[in-house]
Amino acid sequence: MAFKPRPPGPLSPSEAPTRWAHWLAQERALALWLHGASSVPAIVLLLMAVSWLGDGWLWYGIVLGLPFGGGASGWRCALHIVLLGAVNLQIYWLLKRRIARPRPFVSCPGIRACARSLDEFSFPSGHAMHAVAFSLVLAAYYPSLAAPLWSFTALVALSRVVLGLHYPSDVVIGAAIGLFTAECSLRFI
Repeated sequence: MAFKPRPPGPLSPSEAPTRWAHWLAQERALALWLHGASSVPAIVLLLMAVSWLGDGWLWYGIVLGLPFGGGASGWRCALHIVLLGAVNLQIYWLLKRRIARPRPFVSCPGIRACARSLDEFSFPSGHAMHAVAFSLVLAAYYPSLAAPLWSFTALVALSRVVLGLHYPSDVVIGAAIGLFTAECSLRFI
């Protein structure tokens, strides 16, 4: 009779903390490795500028300009982004307050803040959430903008980790939430 391995079951109470600790150690190692790019002043300056634009300044400018230069869809797209931003902001604040994960520059030796953080906690990345959500909506209305929008979004996500403000999972989950809310909004708005 041949051996048939059983599918893995749930983790035992003694295994779960070990796996979680291993995962956290791997994420910290990745965060430290990416943060290593902050030793290059030109990279820090570029990513600080990208992060500053991702604070909202680029999106505010786009929303204000859409009604005037966005053609027939300008007003609708601007309103869509404002409504989506309001929903995402509520999700963001709820998760930030409930999870209260310390930022890497606070909790991970070897990581320093290369830019100021807008709030106290790390999870999820609001920059990644909004960049993905707004880029997806803008690209749906204006497909020719997709490449520059997604390039900017990738730089925003990378900047948050390199500058020591987020762990990679903060950015990935923030981006996933932005993707989900934007997709839902495109189906229902």
